[in-house]
Amino acid sequence: MTYVVTENCIKCLHQDCVTVCPVDCFYIGPNFMVIDPDECIDCAVCVPECPVDAIVPDTDLEPGDPWLHLNAELAKTFTNIVEAGDPPADAAEWKDVPNKIDLLDKG
Repeated sequence: MTYVVTENCIKCLHQDCVTVCPVDCFYIGPNFMVIDPDECIDCAVCVPECPVDAIVPDTDLEPGDPWLHLNAELAKTFTNIVEAGDPPADAAEWKDVPNKIDLLDKG
């Protein structure tokens, strides 16, 4: 099992999760963060830190969900992040917006 970042993170980019990760497995792109599934140690300390409930165990994903694949793929090109920065000014506006996958910027 590994943890993955899902659609709720798109355009929100709260980074509270980054500061508690003991293995620095978060990577950030233009409007989304991911967890490198090969680096994640399944400790789950990041889960309660996410204010938009974007982090889930891969075992909770539905068949066909793209999130495990996207986290693995984008971790190779996004920038490793070890310190929290500020979320976008409009993050709160995006919190409960559904179906944001088309807005994902793979940079």
